[in-house]
Amino acid sequence: MRQLFGTDGMRGVAGEYPLDAATTFAVGVALANWVRDHPAPQAEASPEVVIGMDTRESGPAIAESVAGGLASRGVAARFAGLITTPGIAHVTRTGPFAAGVMISASHNPYRDNGIKIIDHSGFKLPDEQEDTLEGDIFEYLKSGAPPVPQKLTVDEGLDLKYIEHLAATLPGGLGGMRMVIDAAHGAASFLAPALFERLGASVDRIGCAPDGKNINLGCGSLHLEGLRERVLSTRADVGVAFDGDADRALFVSHSGKIIDGDAVLLLTALRLHAAGRLTEVVATVMSNLGLERSLKRHGIGLVRTPVGDKYVLQEMERRNAPLGGEQSGHIIFRDYATTGDGLLTALRVFETMRESGHDLDALTRELEIYPQLLVNVRVKNKRPLEELDLANREIRIAEAEFGDAGRILVRFSGTEPLARVMVEGPELTRVEHFANSIAAAIQAELGA
Repeated sequence: MRQLFGTDGMRGVAGEYPLDAATTFAVGVALANWVRDHPAPQAEASPEVVIGMDTRESGPAIAESVAGGLASRGVAARFAGLITTPGIAHVTRTGPFAAGVMISASHNPYRDNGIKIIDHSGFKLPDEQEDTLEGDIFEYLKSGAPPVPQKLTVDEGLDLKYIEHLAATLPGGLGGMRMVIDAAHGAASFLAPALFERLGASVDRIGCAPDGKNINLGCGSLHLEGLRERVLSTRADVGVAFDGDADRALFVSHSGKIIDGDAVLLLTALRLHAAGRLTEVVATVMSNLGLERSLKRHGIGLVRTPVGDKYVLQEMERRNAPLGGEQSGHIIFRDYATTGDGLLTALRVFETMRESGHDLDALTRELEIYPQLLVNVRVKNKRPLEELDLANREIRIAEAEFGDAGRILVRFSGTEPLARVMVEGPELTRVEHFANSIAAAIQAELGA
């Protein structure tokens, strides 16, 4: 089992293992070794890696530690400063970079941070390459050599190239649209208003004043209450909320309805299907059964993958599918990007509203959401689920009760010591009963 990399890179408490100075420096060393073994076709003789970060106060120190590790092996770092994860993916893919590094813990609190590594094609590293990096990191740590950070200076032009790319995907602009944005005091705090105002929208902003500690604090895509209240009070056309690194987006309609990733997949899939561009959508095991049934009514298939947008993208690549994503708001438009991108998702949603002449209420009216409950159980260890007799007995009982009208999913978190129990079905009371009974069984067998 991998010790450092989870479903979305490395993550932990900033300053503590594995985000301590020694280990983050070793990440730079290992990445430099990988870069030299996998040179980018467009790279110059001396390889470069581009580094970006969100607004956490720990970001600069981690970035400089990784850069120091790179420099120790002769690989230079260019620093994009504050930028989104998809922004780093775009800059890496279109620039002379052998790889990209994003310093972010996405939707986690400010004390956490993380490292996401992107290859020169703009894709997150597959599991087997992360395994190789882990081995090199541990090998270097054995040396006990002290880390030597590398001072970084922001290259102001890198995030501008990203914004120009996004704006070019919507030549018709957003003139006359009134929106509220909540950037979670994160990476999109300055980029999102700049993009949407450049396209002609009237932008009311909340969650756009980062101080290093307020990222995701009661705002952004995990806390939509403030956005919904502002949309209703200002009678805006739409509201959009991002997470800390802006690789996801969720929406609020003018009536206050929450539009999650499943609803975004439906409304954008129907547009692509009508244009003859789509026959199936790739989503994860967490997407609601209601999405699957709504798509089926239009002759569109739904393919499910494990949780994690990189797994969605891998399946999209395999099937040549143009659209995929997660209920949480990670949506991938493969014609435009190599990763989930909250700003790009917002543009595609606004484009669909403009072209159809309908608001988000109308565009998502047919989506019937089945009651779904997710229960997290803190665990001491992550024993294979098939070894949990009590939990498996409760799962079998639930499956027999629901038949084809429900779903049960139990999995371990890739980033936290948690077992996640998801139960979905036509009646909330039965969903709650089985979710709690399965969670109690796991608690009895693995509970912390």
